[in-house]
Amino acid sequence: MDATEQILANARQRADQMGLPYSGALTPAEAFQLWKSRPGAQLVDVRTRAEWDWVGRIPGAIEIELLGYPGNRPNPAFMQELAQKADPAAPVMFICRSGGRSHNAAMLALQAGFGEAYNVLEGFEGDRDPQGHRNTVGGWRAAGLPWVQS
Repeated sequence: MDATEQILANARQRADQMGLPYSGALTPAEAFQLWKSRPGAQLVDVRTRAEWDWVGRIPGAIEIELLGYPGNRPNPAFMQELAQKADPAAPVMFICRSGGRSHNAAMLALQAGFGEAYNVLEGFEGDRDPQGHRNTVGGWRAAGLPWVQS
């Protein structure tokens, strides 16, 4: 079993353990490796424009707001934008701040016929540390993966 197959097996095992109906749950490092090694794999960042602008962006990720800022109103065009920007036949990994919205995006993608939908656990910023700060406990940034400040 090569590294990509092992990542997918781990993601499926986590999905089974967590009772998730979509293809799997990935750590940020696994998502990055899969994104770079699997032809056609896509990373979709579902955070808000404010988060992209103020917190940081992942170079090369597809950016589609799941919820708008301010107000956290659902983006009524989310699935239309996803269908225009992502290939439903390719692995699509969803990331948000800490894993909640990306779970919902993976659920929507599954319902819309995306065959390989994954949630990136921990998200971009991870959980809060004991001092209430993010970016130190889990997440894309804490894993040292590529990102840029706007």
